[in-house]
Amino acid sequence: MPEKETPLSQLSLFLPEGSVPDVLNYLHQYKVHLTITRERSTVLGNYRNKIFKKNHRISVNGNLNKYSFLITLLHELAHLLANEKYGHTIQPHGQHWKKEYATILSQFIAKKIFPHDIQNVLLQSLKNPAASSCADEKLIRVLRKYDPRQESIFLVEELVAGALFKTKDGRVFKKGERMRKRFKCLEIASKKLYLFSPVYEVELMA
Repeated sequence: MPEKETPLSQLSLFLPEGSVPDVLNYLHQYKVHLTITRERSTVLGNYRNKIFKKNHRISVNGNLNKYSFLITLLHELAHLLANEKYGHTIQPHGQHWKKEYATILSQFIAKKIFPHDIQNVLLQSLKNPAASSCADEKLIRVLRKYDPRQESIFLVEELVAGALFKTKDGRVFKKGERMRKRFKCLEIASKKLYLFSPVYEVELMA
């Protein structure tokens, strides 16, 4: 998906039912330049504060399911709100951001926009939101249920011990034992050991 500024009238294509009016209110009120991007492996979204005569800028990956898209957008809006209220020198994911994110997320949870399973996980996270939804394993698992199913794509924790899998960069690994929170896996080509998050998404080799 090429990077482009998305007409706000088309946001309903990316957001769950019932969320669009409130999202539009935030985007209009703070004059946000919203960009939908192609998939990025390291981030789901990004925020840049307004400088000189440029508006606030938010980008969100366009390949996310609607619930993931909304959560990511609210995460970035919380950065905007924290910067507006407390200034640009605050910690990116410190207490000020956590407070704003919990507040804005609570507003959308109260509107029953999310399915019960996602809502329950979000409610658990409100006390101490993770710096990224990529870092919240419970949230990753529940949101993944709403992705289009790809038969050969699995989380590392779903594979049996000894299974061969391929990462997005084409490297092939053999799944090994669990070491506390991560799995020890052997890269076939280099014979080096790497630690993988249990919720890292990989392609199972036939």
